[in-house]
Amino acid sequence: MYAREYRAPRPSKALFSLVSCLTLIVSTQSLARPDMQPLGPSIADKGSAVYHFSVNQFDSADGSRHYRVWTAVPNKAAPASGYPVLYMLDGNAVMDRLDEALLRQLADKSPPVIVAVGYQTNLPFDLNARAYDYTPAGVQSGKTSTSGERANRKSGGSNDFRQLLETRIAVKAEQGLNIDPQRRGLWGHSFGGLLVLDAWLSSSLFQRYYSASPSLGRGNDALLSRITAVNPAQYCAKHLSIMEGSAMPNDNREKHLDGILTKIHASLTTLKEKGVNTAYWDFPGLGHGPMFTASFRSALVDISDEKMVGSAGCQ
Repeated sequence: MYAREYRAPRPSKALFSLVSCLTLIVSTQSLARPDMQPLGPSIADKGSAVYHFSVNQFDSADGSRHYRVWTAVPNKAAPASGYPVLYMLDGNAVMDRLDEALLRQLADKSPPVIVAVGYQTNLPFDLNARAYDYTPAGVQSGKTSTSGERANRKSGGSNDFRQLLETRIAVKAEQGLNIDPQRRGLWGHSFGGLLVLDAWLSSSLFQRYYSASPSLGRGNDALLSRITAVNPAQYCAKHLSIMEGSAMPNDNREKHLDGILTKIHASLTTLKEKGVNTAYWDFPGLGHGPMFTASFRSALVDISDEKMVGSAGCQ
């Protein structure tokens, strides 16, 4: 399975290899609704020959949300410039899907420190907490629903979450490590993808932003207008990648995908014309759910690339 990378304004097709066995992912995660079965032991519990793990816990400022953060450090010595590092949202689900084969592939390159930011639960997702943490103020997290739990979820807490991430979680995760500040990235999927877009606008901590299948429906695509209105001189050191898959027949969230993709392409074209470093990664045949694993694996492989291009050099 491959992701085709398109760079606006004229898409150029460059095959970007995924890790392996994505056919199994497609067959087991074909629906957009997340699997909420309790998780078993992760690679952190089983152990790895090429990485070692530590776990820390944090609480939100208001005491309402509780986080579990896994930090995976390569056994391989850091290069002179320092390790790359990728912060990954929905850390419980990431750790459930992270495997030794991928870690070994990363170790053969310039392996990144992996910081999986999850919640203190044995489930893959804390749906209420992520709906608040990952959505910018004014963005909806399901409030248009007329019934069900989604209608009652609070949203708009991304500023609070980013402050926690940048001032406490990142400081603890990177303590004592030699980190390359030019290769510090953030990955998120769905609501997490929204958080990545919001962070690209507002954060100075990260340089690589991987937004996978961002939840731009229900009017949330207004975030794209903010993105295209930026002053390019302030974004020269950042790189934004938006990752999307094709619609799956049974994935109801994909019914408006064509319109969203058109807006994404237009936004990236505008940014590229301004000289901002952006890319669109296409994952043919993958729906919203399977994009979770495919995109985070691709982001990890990308940030481990020793020849990874840095600043865009705005015009």
